[in-house]
Amino acid sequence: MRAFILALAAATALAMPVKAADVSVAVTAIVEHPALDAVRDGVKEALADAGYKDGENLKFIYESAQGNPGTAAQIARQFVGEEPSVIVPISTPSAQAVVSATRDIPVVFTAVSDPVGAQLVKDMAKPGRNVTGLSDMSPVAEHIKLIKEISPNAKSIGFLYNTAETNSVSILAALKEEAAKNGMTVVESVATKSAEVQGAARGLVGRADVFYIPTDNTIVSAFEAAVGVAEEAKIPLYAADTGSVDRGAVAALGFNYFDVGKQTGAIVARILKGEAPGDIAVTVAAGTDLVINKGAATRMGVTLPEAIVSRATRTVE
Repeated sequence: MRAFILALAAATALAMPVKAADVSVAVTAIVEHPALDAVRDGVKEALADAGYKDGENLKFIYESAQGNPGTAAQIARQFVGEEPSVIVPISTPSAQAVVSATRDIPVVFTAVSDPVGAQLVKDMAKPGRNVTGLSDMSPVAEHIKLIKEISPNAKSIGFLYNTAETNSVSILAALKEEAAKNGMTVVESVATKSAEVQGAARGLVGRADVFYIPTDNTIVSAFEAAVGVAEEAKIPLYAADTGSVDRGAVAALGFNYFDVGKQTGAIVARILKGEAPGDIAVTVAAGTDLVINKGAATRMGVTLPEAIVSRATRTVE
């Protein structure tokens, strides 16, 4: 009976609207890089749009784990001890750390490719408990089409990733399936930390016709190292993250991560206004942008088809 009363009290607390004066949102990311930073900023703006303004009626806290899973776990425990209104972990490693640390405080994860595979929720439609969020599962089939359109002779795709990132493992499986449908193979190269990215990229030279960088936080945090290898070897480099095009990828078809943050912030606002997180379905972020980099294409020895140029959402010269 006591357990039932405690569970009922916790469920009631999760469903009660939070008074504006008591609102605090704690945000954490596994590492700082443009895409994850954009998510954080989008969350903050969406909360402001919903009437929760940092320094006025909202305490907005942010911590980066600087690429260290152990630090991510420490931050999760710290946040739980501070008892914020909602915790927003950005990226799979941070989400796993936070979800493992609390079953009471509402959690809204974001920028997680495979929430079920990462064991954050059992059911996307009915997450239950104190957890919900937003997936950024890459449109891998569309990525293959984009690569074939720009690099029609490519038969092998070099895939750079960290095996410890669950989202990258899920994307790899999807990429292999789609590549096989298109008569292509996937060549893997692993970097477990940012300092290994350059060496992992060099390990693909002579083995892959193109490079493909998924939304892997380890690789993206040292993206320029992979770009340098691709330019030197004249191997076109494609990315799942549109922000990486500014950093030297030939092209990317993916989400605007500031918009992903705004979509996440809208979910947080719903919880602050009284909805229970477990009643909010986990959804895949809306919207995909095509971004191209003409300079990178030239440096990597490819010509962008006019059809690609004409339908690009944004062009980097």
